[in-house]
Amino acid sequence: MVSTTPWRPTRRVNLGAAALTLAAACAIGAPAALAQGKPDVKIAIVASKTGPLEAYAKQTIVGFQMGLEYATGGTMAVAGRRLVVIEKDDQGKPDVGKAQLAAAYADDKVDIAVGPTASPVALAMLPVAEEYKKILLVEPAVADSITGDKWNRYIFRTGRNSSQDAISNAVALDKPGHVLATLAQDNAFGRDGVKAFKAAVKKGKFVHEEFVSPATTDFTAAFQRLIDKMKDQPGRKFVWVIWAGGNSPFDKFAELELQRRYGIEMATGGNILPAMVSYKKYPGMEGALYYYFGIPKNPVNEWLVANHYTKFKSPPDFFTAGGMSAAIAIVEALKKTGGDTNTNRLISTMAGMSFETPKGRMTFRKEDHQAMQDMYHFRIKVDPAFAWGVPELVREIKASEMDVPIQNKR
Repeated sequence: MVSTTPWRPTRRVNLGAAALTLAAACAIGAPAALAQGKPDVKIAIVASKTGPLEAYAKQTIVGFQMGLEYATGGTMAVAGRRLVVIEKDDQGKPDVGKAQLAAAYADDKVDIAVGPTASPVALAMLPVAEEYKKILLVEPAVADSITGDKWNRYIFRTGRNSSQDAISNAVALDKPGHVLATLAQDNAFGRDGVKAFKAAVKKGKFVHEEFVSPATTDFTAAFQRLIDKMKDQPGRKFVWVIWAGGNSPFDKFAELELQRRYGIEMATGGNILPAMVSYKKYPGMEGALYYYFGIPKNPVNEWLVANHYTKFKSPPDFFTAGGMSAAIAIVEALKKTGGDTNTNRLISTMAGMSFETPKGRMTFRKEDHQAMQDMYHFRIKVDPAFAWGVPELVREIKASEMDVPIQNKR
């Protein structure tokens, strides 16, 4: 089980972080001197810095910068080439994201791009990467089609896809005698997740899928339809919720007392810590998640947690880990190419490449460049030391346990 004691960096970790900071400070002039005669490596990060997913984007950007710091030992350079990050705001709009990526490739002359936050924006951006023949490392947009039927060879993804989310939750929830339904946003994120979840249910009984607008604020009608479909079903009943954004259905679920009145339990994946405050209303709630700072036990996560506490007086969040993973993947690829940013060489280097992240080892699958990664079956515990419901680790779901389909057509 993950500790429920408020996390504090150990003396050993703090000394290590201090040493790294000192080394970076001593090397301030080093990257410039080292990079004389060598062009900068330019990286664009396109994210929804404004709009409903602003919090996700900010975490991704923070994690990306920390990942570069970690992976370069504080020098922010690889093979004598300085790393320069250019931030772009897609505002959560597909047309804006498409234009921003094109400007990054054409005007800013970036070598690699990272992002975006939202799946609809990502789908608009994929053809731009192909047009300019430059890599787009997708983080954290999750729609399956990104590395599925809309994929091209320039697309890599460190973020989990909808199938990984859904299959890991099915591994956690799909048992004989269980009755399952879904409540999801009516967009690519929600529909891809439900499709994958339904396909992964083999042991229990799937009875209903409910889609609502991402802008929904009143979930009464949606829950009534779920009640009608589930209330008379024998067995243990779960509604698996797929949601992104602040207007989540969790409060309405508690208000309607579905578990007390009808035996219908809430289930979901992980989320950012502010969204998990509502999880406190569901002690014992289960599901599978992508990341929670207290679960992974590895040196990368230890560094991230310690340094995030030092810089921000708070733990790293869901998308912070994703941003860091993307940065580490890029630095690892550049180290292997000796700093060469030729796109074809980067593609051949990254396809099949393994790298360490706050979640442990990830590997870009050769067929579709999707990062294969472990997930975590959790159970919520209420602890007064935390403002949010604490996900206790039930067990690590290994990448090898999840039959994540290859869905691209190329």
